[in-house]
Amino acid sequence: MNIPEIFGTDVFNETVMQQRLPKPVYKALKKTIQDGTPLDIDVANVVAAAMKDWAVEKGCTHYTHWFQPMTGITAEKHDSFISPIGDGKVIMEFSGKELVKGEPDASSFPSGGLRATFEARGYTAWDPTSYAFIKGSSLCIPTAFCSYTGEALDKKTPMLRSMEALDKSAVRLLKLFGMDDVTRVTANVGPEQEYFLVDREMYSHRKDLILAGRTLFGAPAPKGQELEDHYFGTIKTRVNGYMEDLDEQLWRLGITAKTKHNEVAPAQHELAPVFNTTNIATDHNQIIMELMKRTARKHGFKCLLHEKPFAGINGSGKHNNWSLSTNTGINLLDPGKTPSENAVFLTFLVAVIKAVNDYQDLLRASVATAGNDHRLGANEAPPAIISIFLGDELNEIVEALAEGHKPEKHGKSYMEIGVDVLPNFPKDSTDRNRTSPFAFTGNKFEFRSPGSKLSCAGPMTILNTIVAEVLDQFYDKLKDADDFQDALDKLIKETIAENKRIIFNGDGYSEDWVKEAEKRGLLNLRSTPDAIPVYLYDKNIDVLSRHGVYSKVELESRVEILLDEYNKVINIEALTMIDMAKKDILPAVMSYIKDLSETAATAGALGADLTVEKELVTKLSSLAASTYKALTELEDAVAAVHNIESTEEAARYYHETILTKMGELRAPADQMEALCGEKYWPYPTYEQLLFYVK
Repeated sequence: MNIPEIFGTDVFNETVMQQRLPKPVYKALKKTIQDGTPLDIDVANVVAAAMKDWAVEKGCTHYTHWFQPMTGITAEKHDSFISPIGDGKVIMEFSGKELVKGEPDASSFPSGGLRATFEARGYTAWDPTSYAFIKGSSLCIPTAFCSYTGEALDKKTPMLRSMEALDKSAVRLLKLFGMDDVTRVTANVGPEQEYFLVDREMYSHRKDLILAGRTLFGAPAPKGQELEDHYFGTIKTRVNGYMEDLDEQLWRLGITAKTKHNEVAPAQHELAPVFNTTNIATDHNQIIMELMKRTARKHGFKCLLHEKPFAGINGSGKHNNWSLSTNTGINLLDPGKTPSENAVFLTFLVAVIKAVNDYQDLLRASVATAGNDHRLGANEAPPAIISIFLGDELNEIVEALAEGHKPEKHGKSYMEIGVDVLPNFPKDSTDRNRTSPFAFTGNKFEFRSPGSKLSCAGPMTILNTIVAEVLDQFYDKLKDADDFQDALDKLIKETIAENKRIIFNGDGYSEDWVKEAEKRGLLNLRSTPDAIPVYLYDKNIDVLSRHGVYSKVELESRVEILLDEYNKVINIEALTMIDMAKKDILPAVMSYIKDLSETAATAGALGADLTVEKELVTKLSSLAASTYKALTELEDAVAAVHNIESTEEAARYYHETILTKMGELRAPADQMEALCGEKYWPYPTYEQLLFYVK
């Protein structure tokens, strides 16, 4: 396979545009992409025709506006290029109007009250900053999705707004540093995607995996991840075949799939692309997740993207590596050789520190889902408490600046391994901290809290906006300063001193940190019902609406959508548990008890010692009774929730009551699995799911 030759062959990218568009049209389109200038309909018509010709040559018969509604997945409605011309004949056409605008049924997507059922009209609008691509026989056109009255019904629109807000705020501040050649600042993301692969045949026999995406029952396997032998281990042949197939498909779509490896948990893996602009990286990640699932089917796997598919072992995250770059090629989060003397870096560093401290609640809310609640703080993911890790060198610098004295210079230090034949190489300025939700990792920040199936758009929208807000505050304090350097030094010093509480370089898993964080006044929003309502705090409505990212109405709709989704997820899980326990688990155990009793009766007639049989029957009978009691209590709890009218009150009931009842049902059922004969148990076990793929 010639990777440079196939890379991007299914994308209407820069190269294709230059080849197929007239120079004036190409320039106009580039200006729209780079500067955000409106696209003339005449230009759109030429682009549409070229796009259609290219797609048809590659076997496409249809086009679709590909968008990201509030469902958590992408959406698409396919229309053919055909247009009748009479005499029973057709031609292939595609106009600028069809490229620029589509009209899906808005009432059928979550709107949180923005649209009534009878108000169906919504629009998809072409996003020219993200390349069109081919999937199957359809040309996919990335689009934004909004209501008839203009409110955002998707995840892309607020993200694009946040990128514009950050760009504007950062460029304006950089002018004060004399960086007049900077005309654009772009937020970039490199999302590391974790996932599980299990055998599809075994998956097909697990109702919980099929309906809920995670195992609702399951006794621990004799072996878990305690030997740490899966992490970075040799990739199994069958899994490697899947990865190779996936890589090729991604490369054809212009997605820079770079890294692949086994993760910590058995059957868990990771794929990471190269950095891209937030918008394109988010679109690419949605494609990656879709292709992961589709490709898994071809190889006899099921790809699990749930944040916590198996109890007792690591869940899966999506680690968003975030940085800021200028159109002149400068990474604003690169410390350089002497971070303490890099004024621009320090300014943006402390801006991020202040943003995370001021809006820790919004960052936590941006990653809140029913699935991620099981993962955060579970000794493999960051805690629900938001904090920043800086590393020793940067921490020394900010401590010195806060105390008002000049930081010591740090030259490059080199690794001393103690083996002469091994090469010397410089150490990074920071170590890594896997327990930190928001860690500085050399020239970027890694936001480790998002769950594996979450769109990058939500967390990045919040991060972009809150940093833009602090940059504006800095600009207001510096713009009229008599002595810019003195004012900047004072600003950096005061900002660090006022926001030091958010910096924590220790073990985020420890109970001591929970107590320490509480003393510092940091929030610990443990669950989704705790986190989501913070979107409607006055300060959060103010910052998000003032930067034009979300209106108050859009925020209210999102709170309603997110809490309603939480309720539906827990409800489905509870009903699935009831179904599994009632129809499969209890009958299986009863069958085993019956066979044990019959065996005991036969053996007893022969004068055998029946101690084992009696103990097993007694234990299983007791556990079956506990299971049935917990089952009926869960049924009653699920029935009662439908009397609660408020979505937020219902979410708290699901969290506090129904999840508790689900745990009470699982406990005896898992104990029965450990005692029951393997041939009786109705589902593939953890051992089979996690270790039987070769």
